[in-house]
Amino acid sequence: MAPKRSIFYAVTLLLLVLILIFTSKNCSMQNQNPSKFLNGEIKVYNSSKKKIMYMYLEEYVKGVVAAEMPADYQLEALKAQAIAARTYAYGRAKRIYLPSGEVHLDCDICTDPSHCQAWISFEEFKGNRNKIEQAVNETKGQLITYNGEVINPLFHSNSGGRTENVEDVWGGGGVPYLKSVFSIGEDGIPEYKSNVIITFKNFVGIIKKNYPSVKISEKTLAKNIGITEMTDGGRVKKIRVGNVVINGTDFRKMFSLRSTNFTIKQNSKDSFCIETLGYGHGVGMSQCGANYLAELGESYADILKYYYTGVEIVGAGSKPALK
Repeated sequence: MAPKRSIFYAVTLLLLVLILIFTSKNCSMQNQNPSKFLNGEIKVYNSSKKKIMYMYLEEYVKGVVAAEMPADYQLEALKAQAIAARTYAYGRAKRIYLPSGEVHLDCDICTDPSHCQAWISFEEFKGNRNKIEQAVNETKGQLITYNGEVINPLFHSNSGGRTENVEDVWGGGGVPYLKSVFSIGEDGIPEYKSNVIITFKNFVGIIKKNYPSVKISEKTLAKNIGITEMTDGGRVKKIRVGNVVINGTDFRKMFSLRSTNFTIKQNSKDSFCIETLGYGHGVGMSQCGANYLAELGESYADILKYYYTGVEIVGAGSKPALK
């Protein structure tokens, strides 16, 4: 009886292993094959209306492009935005890039631009719908990949002349396709430069609220503030105020600045002028820069490959699908 029992257990174990291998292989193929998702629905949490919406992916992408980029931008720039928006949605729907916080209510993505991507329904959109639809339709199914893997296609409004390494904004070991590059043609756009005037009193109050241990006063402030470290993209990485050193990203948030590409100058005997270049975190594709490249005659693929180092555009006949 013992040998028969051993044979039975061995056969059972072998079958279980084969089932696990088969299941794992099929799950892996399903997760990596985008065709089903690209032709299907996406579950979206409408943050402003606090409701869950189901829609076809391409319809969702149209709403993102309409909300994220002016419709009077060049068509090739709008196409680049469409592919970035589709790739962004794919990465989150497949849980490749998990969002922080529990704000989606088990949805794939939300419409809060500070968390995911902006979105507007075509019923509410007052711009050139035909142009938006053309940009999305002519890039249908296309995604951005790096070494066969879908990327995290971060983008922003205006880099101020040079984009950022992702690690300089959010830390970590860096990402090969999210590297700092020069971004020309952005200085003639309203988003390029902004100024914030703040009194010494208000400045000190904000700093002390966030850093109670800081040793600073209105009288000593002007002589006790200075930028101590810059990023590769020319933005503020560290700034010293009194006896504390503050990350540029935290300083930006405290004073509601458009970016971390700023300088601080004394405006009067009791106030500062904080001059900021660019708009947004600065990582990945600059939307203003993308439009300028399109004006120069660059294609959407050229634009994406410029801002995302070493990537390929795949899907819809452009190249083979994902690995």
